[in-house]
Amino acid sequence: MRSAAMLLSACALSAVVAYGQIRTTKALDIYVIDVEGGNAQLYVTPSGESILIDSGNGGAGAARDADRILAAVKDAGLARIDRVITTHYHGDHVGGLPELATRIPFQEFIDHGPNVQPGGQIDAVMQQYAALHAKAKHRVVKAGDRIDVKDLNWRIVAAGGQVISTPLSGAGAPNPHCASFTRHDVNPVSGQPVGKTEDEQSVGSHVTFGRFRALYLGDFTWNQEFALNCPVNRIGPVDLFVASRHGQPSSNSQALVHAIRPRVTIINNGTRKGGQPDAMKILLNSPGLQDLWQIHFSLLGGQEYTVPGMFIANAYDEQQPAMPVAPMTLPQGTQAPPPPQHNGPAYWIKVSAQMDGTFTVTNGRNGFSKTYQAVTGTN
Repeated sequence: MRSAAMLLSACALSAVVAYGQIRTTKALDIYVIDVEGGNAQLYVTPSGESILIDSGNGGAGAARDADRILAAVKDAGLARIDRVITTHYHGDHVGGLPELATRIPFQEFIDHGPNVQPGGQIDAVMQQYAALHAKAKHRVVKAGDRIDVKDLNWRIVAAGGQVISTPLSGAGAPNPHCASFTRHDVNPVSGQPVGKTEDEQSVGSHVTFGRFRALYLGDFTWNQEFALNCPVNRIGPVDLFVASRHGQPSSNSQALVHAIRPRVTIINNGTRKGGQPDAMKILLNSPGLQDLWQIHFSLLGGQEYTVPGMFIANAYDEQQPAMPVAPMTLPQGTQAPPPPQHNGPAYWIKVSAQMDGTFTVTNGRNGFSKTYQAVTGTN
């Protein structure tokens, strides 16, 4: 009897230890996490494999963003993160990785290769990053590569300044939105000449789960969208588009957005980063769009260029009598000043997708959910 009791106790302990890697859902879960205008997205497959795309801010925001990412990790029932894809080496995408790595183990680090934009602040982060991936698996990807993830077809469509040359399955039709495309000579947000920065190196992912398709391109630039999707649409229609560059008009051209025809778009923006009128006009007018969701209410768009509050995860958190109606106006090429530090409660937007293409989006702030039914043919 005593031996049997000990065996049962050991089995129970094993079940507790293993719980963090057991999944009972048949959905692909995607958490778009609020890291205050940076990026962090957690993908969790039905079998429990996990990929984190980017790791939020460094510096004063590192501990805050690590807490928020780990809250999603806990909600997903994970004990580790299998892979982290760093889209590019800007502080709002990779800055939080050294802090996060002290709190949870990573199995593999994926990126585009060497940093092309060194600088005083990011160099220290890159030294820490090199030390991390030296002790684990490290993979440099290029356009066209596949990431081996059970249940998913994960394709790299851009990396290291290059894009796929062959259309994805089901894509390849002529793109009518290329004819009206106008290149950017300067970044419309910063006013600086466009050129070889880390933005252009972004690792872009196209994820297929059965009939569900999602696309995220990091801070992929407006001009590169033409290279990727013209003269033919190499991506094809998607169900979910996580807007590039936090929903700024330096990305998100019609040549990309209107060609991929997302059913749902999510903007991982900040209160003063992303959501400008020029970008919102393109995103909201995309053919086939059913809804746009935002991580933050944007001062740069105001109520004039935003969505109903039920679709916004984090409300305007500065001390004002009311949310402004008009967009914040800035001189040409001037970036908005950073908002006050927000270290309070933060909410994610969660997507749960089924193999048949049906998916549900949930606002973590108010619990509002909407289900998007599977479609037949192309959307």
